[in-house]
Parts: sequence; structure tokens; C-alpha cells
Amino acid sequence: MAAEGLLMLSPDLVSEQMAGPGVRYWELAHVLARRLPVTLAVPAGPPPPPTETVRTVAYDTHEREAVQRLAEEHAALFLSGPALYYFPFLAQLDRPMAIDLYIPSILENLEIHSARPLDERCGIHSADLGLLNQLLQAGDFFLCASERQRDLWLGALLANNRVNPRTYTGDVALRRLIDVMPFGLPSRTPVHSHRVLKGVHPGIGPEDRVILWGGGVWEWLDPITLIEAVARLAAVGQPVRLFFLGVRHPHPIVPEMARVRQARQRSQELGILDKHVFFNEWVPYEERQNYLLEADVGVSMHVDQLETRFSFRTRVLDYIWAGLPMVLTAGDSMSDLVQQHGLGILVPPLDVDAVVRALETILAQPDPRSAYRPSFEALRPQLTWERVAAPLLAFALDPWRTADRGAGTAATEPGLAAAPEPTPPGGLLPKAWRILRQEGPGQLAGEIRSYLRWLRERPRP
Repeated sequence: MAAEGLLMLSPDLVSEQMAGPGVRYWELAHVLARRLPVTLAVPAGPPPPPTETVRTVAYDTHEREAVQRLAEEHAALFLSGPALYYFPFLAQLDRPMAIDLYIPSILENLEIHSARPLDERCGIHSADLGLLNQLLQAGDFFLCASERQRDLWLGALLANNRVNPRTYTGDVALRRLIDVMPFGLPSRTPVHSHRVLKGVHPGIGPEDRVILWGGGVWEWLDPITLIEAVARLAAVGQPVRLFFLGVRHPHPIVPEMARVRQARQRSQELGILDKHVFFNEWVPYEERQNYLLEADVGVSMHVDQLETRFSFRTRVLDYIWAGLPMVLTAGDSMSDLVQQHGLGILVPPLDVDAVVRALETILAQPDPRSAYRPSFEALRPQLTWERVAAPLLAFALDPWRTADRGAGTAATEPGLAAAPEPTPPGGLLPKAWRILRQEGPGQLAGEIRSYLRWLRERPRP
């Protein structure tokens, strides 16, 4: 049987409760499935929601033969994250491969591990860099979330010798090497089916004004400045309620962030925990629209750091979908979009006074949504999954090999430094201990097998 269609290898759970990567693969799969056969492969765990248009299969990172058979059934592949760490043979498979780079994980991890000893951090970073270089050397087509990210990844591709005379010839803008595919939003209108916050959630009254933090609380974000601002508003009698939509990642191997503990502690110290500040574990994907439509203002706060510049805050897309006015920290690409289209108020990093003033301005209106409604309605159609999926759809319908891969020429030509080892010897013991504590002995044994297999089979320059 001839290979056909696209295999999408999701790096994260796709289920009733899912985080951004799972949502991205789920929504893209359904858009593409209108035009070609699509198989969505998801990590073993809770099953995906029911679907009649997309074939879904579960994979285990230790069952490489099953994944290889699955890949060989398809004409092209779409993957991201550690896929080539677990399945290094995919890099040698004679299939055009699109790589998703919308999350700059290597930058996030600089902050996630910043409290560890420096030697351990350097080991983790070396492993991250090795995996990133694997992806950059193996892909035929790369996708990222913004033009700002594209500049970052063009530099990384240049360092990996993927920007070269072969890829430049006939594609001087290099859009067939790397293009922009943002996170999208549903084309359907959100519907409020039942109350979930006002007059229902303990501590939130029917007339309270709800400030919604519509996503996870990660190490590079800044909930503390927002909590300080809410405490000030509460002290002068404002009926504000800050609700964190999800602080526990739906994937069980992801530990609670230190930033969550810090946010809870500060709320407790200020005397507003469970009175004006509420922490929720996670919300099912299809249920989030009820929270978005009951809120009065959406928020996202961060500090000024490297991750910020190249981030793409997907929670802001949910705010746009629901027509929810925003208060955001300035400095990332999504805050630029909000400012350009007049969808809310931007504040400087770590400025409690500015956050207080911005929230007061929006919440002073009886119906904050009405003033912003025309701006949301004008922008929303430009950001649907159907619109943003266009580059990947073009690749899936007519997959291509880049000239430096398809012609049998290795991307790692002379002049390119070899990619670092995935984990240097000094970093192996800390990594093993971390996996054992967080994921258990079974996962550690599997990781050791995968590591040894990677060392045997990884592409050599």
C-alpha cells in the first residue's frame, strides 16, 4: 500500500484536559483532515476526545518498532519536541518532515532550571541544545509562531548550515525552509452553557468582578505583581476576584512550578487567599469557554527576560476568541498585537501601580466588553485555525524535501560543529535522579534504553 497522508506526532497529551501543545495538534489535525488523511499519534494516557474525522493512535516512547511502522504508512511527518530523542530513526526515514518550533523550550528551560547548581544547568542545557540541533538538521520544513521567532530560528538554522546555497536557490526568502504558523483560535463562537464562577464558585459572588489568569503559571511568568495589585484593590473595597484557571499541568510527569507555590504563599501573606485569589487545578478544554465568558478582564504578566521576547502567549488567543479585554505586561509579540488592535491595556514589567490603574480603568466600565467588541470582531477571523494552518496544509498536500536533504546531501557539511551530546557525563546522574523522583523507576529504565539507543543510532556528521 502506498504511503499517504500526514502523521502528526504530538509531544503532549491530547485528552479532555490538555495544555497548549496538545490543543495545537488537536485543532490542526481537524483542519488538515478536511483535505487529506491525517493520523494524530498521542502519548499513551487518557484517551483523546471522540472524533470522526481524524484517526488517533496512542504511542509509547519505548515501542519504536510500532512508531516506525506508523511513520512508514504516511507520506509526510509533523513533529516537535523530543521526538527524535525517542525515535532517532525518523531522521533517516525517507519521508518529508515538518518540524514545529512554536515553543522555544531551550529558552524556557534556562529559567525553569535557574535555581539548580550551575554544572547541572550546563548539563541540561547541553542536552537541550543537542536535541534542538537534531531537529534543525533533520527537518525539511520548519514552523514557528511569529516573525520574531522566525528571526531566532533562522539564526539557529544558519548555525546548523541549513541556510546555504542549496536552500537559498529558488527560495531567497526561505519561506519553504521556515514559515510562520501561529497558535489559532476556533472559528466557532464561544457559548456560555452554565455558570462556573459568579455565584457558583465558593468565595465568588454573582456581582463580583472576575480577573482571569487563563493558563498555567510557569517559572517565566509573574503572578506576584498581579496578586499585589489585587490586594490593593481589595483593600479599598473593590469586589475583585482573581482566578487562576490552571496551576497543575494535565500531564502527570510535569511537576508543580515553584512560581505556583510562591503565588500561593504571597496570597496567604496578604490575607487574600481563597477570598480574592483562587487557584484552580486545570479546566477541560471544551469547558474553558464558560470561564472566559464569565470573566470581566483577562490578564497575563511576565518579567523582562529572554523567554519573553520570543514567547507566544497562547492564552491571549483565548481572550481574543471570547472578546475579553486584557491587561498584559508589555514586551512580547502578543502584547504588541493587543496594542496594535486596541484590545486592552499594557503595563511595564513588575509595576504594581500600573497594574492597579489598568484594572481600575477597565473595571470602572459597567460592561467592559462592549467598548472593545468592534476591535475583537475585526481581528478574530484573521486568527482562526483555518487561516493559520495554511503553511502546514500546503506542505501536507504536496510534501517537499529541502535541497540539502532531498538530494542526498547531508545538512551537516564541513564547517558545522557537531551537535553536543544529549547529556554530558557530568549531567547523567542529576538527570537520572530527577527522572526517578518525578516519574518512577519504570520511566528511568526506559530513558536509559532510549539514551543508549540514541548514542548508537544518531546521525553522524
